[in-house]
Amino acid sequence: MAGKDKSGDGPIIIKKYANRRLYNTQSSSYITLEDLAQMTREGVEFQVLDAKTGNDITHAILTQIIMEEETRGEQMLPVSFLRQIISMYGNSMQALMPHYLEATMENFQANQARLQDAFKSSMGTDAFTKLAQTNMAMFEAAASAFMPKSADTAPAPSDEDGDLSELRAQMKAMQNKLDKLGG
Repeated sequence: MAGKDKSGDGPIIIKKYANRRLYNTQSSSYITLEDLAQMTREGVEFQVLDAKTGNDITHAILTQIIMEEETRGEQMLPVSFLRQIISMYGNSMQALMPHYLEATMENFQANQARLQDAFKSSMGTDAFTKLAQTNMAMFEAAASAFMPKSADTAPAPSDEDGDLSELRAQMKAMQNKLDKLGG
């Protein structure tokens, strides 16, 4: 099983040293927080232990990964949500929140999977092919709007192979124009 250690007894043990380095005991190598984030995305079970005390610090490390993800790209957690979570600390409902949030996330993931399955079954592979063809036609129309007509472009055949030939001809014409500009 991918999420267990070599002996199969439990999660992979990651040791965090005082110098802030993380050591994967399964692969006998140092890893980064990004590696732990990727392991999480892949569903690999791991536990992070403080190398000196042996304390389980998995929660703190996962929270640190979330903080880094939030500062790196598009934020997923709205400020209002973060404020609500903070306000729950010390509240009489604090003990219920972890279970509620976990159940909510599981429901979200299950609904997402059902929606994807329903979309795939209703669309079928023919629909995806048609969608790709429509997208390509829209791209070609947009590209041709910005490219002046020239003698370098070939007339468009009417069959599907012709669409590919037309695209190749347009790309060749574009390359010729770029060559003229660059030379």
